[in-house]
Amino acid sequence: MSNKKGTIGILTGGGDVPGLNPAIRAVTIRALREGYRVIGVRCGWAGLVNFVPDEGADNSEHVQVLTEDVVNRAGRTGGTFLHTSRTRPSHLPHALVPEHLQGVYTDEINDVTPHVLKNLEFLGTDVLIPIGGDDTLSYAERLAREGVKVVAIPKTMDNDVPGTDYCVGFSTCVTRTIELTHTLRTTAGSHERFLVIEVFGRYAGYTVLLPTMAGAADRCLIPEQPFNMDHITELLSHDRERSPSNYSVVLVSEGATIAGDTEMSFEGEERDQYGHKKLGGIGDRVAAQIKELSPKYNHGRRINVVNQRLGYLVRCGDPDALDSVVPMAFGNMALDLILDNSSGRLVCVRNGVYDNVPISAVTGSKKNVDVDKHYNVERLRPKYKRFAGQPLFIMTSAL
Repeated sequence: MSNKKGTIGILTGGGDVPGLNPAIRAVTIRALREGYRVIGVRCGWAGLVNFVPDEGADNSEHVQVLTEDVVNRAGRTGGTFLHTSRTRPSHLPHALVPEHLQGVYTDEINDVTPHVLKNLEFLGTDVLIPIGGDDTLSYAERLAREGVKVVAIPKTMDNDVPGTDYCVGFSTCVTRTIELTHTLRTTAGSHERFLVIEVFGRYAGYTVLLPTMAGAADRCLIPEQPFNMDHITELLSHDRERSPSNYSVVLVSEGATIAGDTEMSFEGEERDQYGHKKLGGIGDRVAAQIKELSPKYNHGRRINVVNQRLGYLVRCGDPDALDSVVPMAFGNMALDLILDNSSGRLVCVRNGVYDNVPISAVTGSKKNVDVDKHYNVERLRPKYKRFAGQPLFIMTSAL
């Protein structure tokens, strides 16, 4: 089809989740049929950083033309065939500045946005559709302020992008967490142990609250509410005693903190370009400490622990039904906005319906669990009252 209307660029940034390829497919097929040319920017913002604006340059590693054949092959699969990165063009370390720009950007940390803007113009990009979480989309908001036409799609299994009730990847994460937790029950029950499962969730506890509400765990620990080790040990010991198989289960957000800690638990001190250190280890700490404290609540006898970090098991593989349907809707909504000549928008779900909001919503606030409304801080579990009028996934934050 001839390029009647212009060029649309698509990229995926940050962590992979199931549902990205269906979103790319939906955007591409609709755009092609509406008369647009579609290009995929590879490896997130890194593709626009490393692109060489020269007709003779080989940029096949950075950009590819998208066709129906290409997206149909990938559209039913997980991950992102465009690949991804955590590159932040406004805070690029000198070691990652591409060779052809080494003489232009010489600081330890560089803002290469002028180069990104030049590349978008060179590619003839009329509209850019970034698919990402709040980090990726915060830079998209920067480009929108620079005059780039941006229509963004929210994705993150943490479900913590402000401005939307739902983010691509969340349903599959919850589904996998429930499935894997139930699978691990057989070992915990066979050995009459505590089962401690650490799940992704840096700042928001949705990924442990929803599975717990669905019956996957007895208790859950969320980033929004520090917890006391004696308290969780006492509760789990009580749950275990009441269980016919003598075991109990707690889901732990990776960003949860023990009362008195000054920061989260990290694997190391290295930070990514968005300033985040890699989380990990709170599950190990909880497992070790409840094991040591357990005799206090179990008639002097120690209770052993099954300790498991789900990690990438909840973000790999194919999308579930919801993460196949929602990306399709989001992709088509993005095209609706483009056809209406509307940009600087974030497609979303709000109050149970598909909608869109200004992309500035991404940087305007944080999306966290409303502890007073949804979390019982004494029982360390969700609240189960008053569901009428709540959104499908219950624990969302209004814009």
